[in-house]
Amino acid sequence: SEISDMAREILSREKWEEYKRTKNLDFSYALENGVRFRINLYFERGETAFAIRRLESSKYTLEQLGLPPQLDKLGTLKDGLVLFTGPTGSGKSTSLAAIIDQINTNRSCHILTIEDPVEYVHNNKKSLVHQRELGIDVHTFSDALRAALREDPDVILVGEMRDLETIRAAVTAAETGHLVFSTLHTNDTVGVVDRIIASYPAQEQSMVQRQLASTLRAVVAQRLLPSSDGKGRVAAIEVLLSSTAISNLIRSGQSEQIYSVLETSASSGMQSMDNSLASHVNSAKLDKNAALPFVRNKTLFNNLIEQGVKPPVSRRR
Repeated sequence: SEISDMAREILSREKWEEYKRTKNLDFSYALENGVRFRINLYFERGETAFAIRRLESSKYTLEQLGLPPQLDKLGTLKDGLVLFTGPTGSGKSTSLAAIIDQINTNRSCHILTIEDPVEYVHNNKKSLVHQRELGIDVHTFSDALRAALREDPDVILVGEMRDLETIRAAVTAAETGHLVFSTLHTNDTVGVVDRIIASYPAQEQSMVQRQLASTLRAVVAQRLLPSSDGKGRVAAIEVLLSSTAISNLIRSGQSEQIYSVLETSASSGMQSMDNSLASHVNSAKLDKNAALPFVRNKTLFNNLIEQGVKPPVSRRR
């Protein structure tokens, strides 16, 4: 077919053989003018089909993305694990690119990214940045992470923690003095903790609870919702930050209580999804009806609206 011929033209022989073998291929493609695309190639009713998304060439700051100011400090951490979660298309990669760019601009360090495919290209600024792409530079996330420990990075970005081996390697890297950023697909911040622990065999779960209690620095859950003016999207953000109380709950396997701590810890920078949604409704950026399907506690949500809670307007320096 014409689509199949197009795919063969832009793929290497090895990539084309991989596509025929696996029936699915995710890759990036750049035009001569530098415009880049993320492409998923798949079979549909026996024929080749494309899903194509244009990648932004420029990176935004956290402020330009409308993300809460407490996320600014994530790029200043020296070690530990920072995770972003949310459905596909919720902006996780864009937010992480903003943090990596912040580090690249302000810190002298070695940044290593492992992605499938590389989405945002980072040129060296104050930092040295190496970007490895699955299928081209390395076979798997877990292989690249194990190798990374011998490549002397200060900051590691893992595109996605897809399997137990990748999760193990990421936690180990965070334990050994590296700052590790990655993503998972869950609905909220607490779901990330449960997902990681549940991915381990039962006999290892108490061990990973102790590891997470000491290495987890933050979990950020994102959703992009249509703005009330119909001209764009609004980022609703839930922020879970490490604290003594959170660490103790993770260590003791009481993750069901984490959300209560999150909801009552706004003064330390934590933010529930309900709080974020209510603040956008009160600032007229988001219609209440658009927010309601994603509200966890409707009583709390309505109370926050009545209290007039709004997003923070200043950023911490």
